[in-house]
Amino acid sequence: MKIGFIGLGKMGGNMVQRLLRHGHEVVAYNLTQPEIDMVVEKGATGASDHADLVAKLPERKVIWLMVPAGDPVDQNIEALLPLLKTGDIVIDGGNSFWRTSVARGEKLAAQGVHYLDCGVSGGVWGLENGYALMYGGEAEAAAHCEPIFKDLAPEGGYHYCGASGSGHMVKMVHNGIEYGMMQAYAEGFEILEKSPYDLDLAAIGEMWRHGSVVRSWLLDLAVLALSEDPRLEAIRGYVNDSGEGRWTIQTAIDFDVPAHVIAASLFTRFESRQEESFAMKMLAALRNQFGGHAVKKAD
Repeated sequence: MKIGFIGLGKMGGNMVQRLLRHGHEVVAYNLTQPEIDMVVEKGATGASDHADLVAKLPERKVIWLMVPAGDPVDQNIEALLPLLKTGDIVIDGGNSFWRTSVARGEKLAAQGVHYLDCGVSGGVWGLENGYALMYGGEAEAAAHCEPIFKDLAPEGGYHYCGASGSGHMVKMVHNGIEYGMMQAYAEGFEILEKSPYDLDLAAIGEMWRHGSVVRSWLLDLAVLALSEDPRLEAIRGYVNDSGEGRWTIQTAIDFDVPAHVIAASLFTRFESRQEESFAMKMLAALRNQFGGHAVKKAD
């Protein structure tokens, strides 16, 4: 199948390579030239801009966007829409908010263009292992693109979720669950690290990978990180979030669903970014005021 691909970052560049390995033809475009040159060396066809990319695609065009959520998605859609015809398909493979994807689907449908929202999981390992794909949109357009989904994913690793927005909804919740799982591993390993025993954390994690109920790919990655740096001394405890956790919690509120673990894991990430917490200062001050508890003076 021949597909246009826009966005050749860490995920997008590897996805293009995986498609090429499975015999697909890819016309690739990126804002910067080195990334285009890299995939051209792997067998893709480069494009100089949106119009050039569209011109190099067959009659029914399929274009995959792998760009950051928000304005970059809308900017690319605005550039593509005047160039597309009825029946063409745009796939948003980024982590867009599912309600925004519903609105985009309606906008493109009004012009006869199909919009598929596709959540992608797999990170930098996806080139070799495949990507888990969860996608939504008009059923006929999704079926037309199934050869792409099948070859990007490992066996059993892609699923048509339903109407517009459903793919990004499922990916959002997937990432919210990931927040909680990561936090549980982080807290558990810290308890072990602080224990009075001289524990080999990498060896313990490796043992857990075999038969334990807590085994997972995230545990595999934890073991890899600990094997490279047993006490994580080279890493600062600063953790960003890319939005999906916030969206999951907001959606949980909208649906009246208690999501204690995901909410707590998100707020812990916020805490990791503070050089010094005013809230913790206030707690210390209050304990000193009502109970005379000792406080540590600032330097």
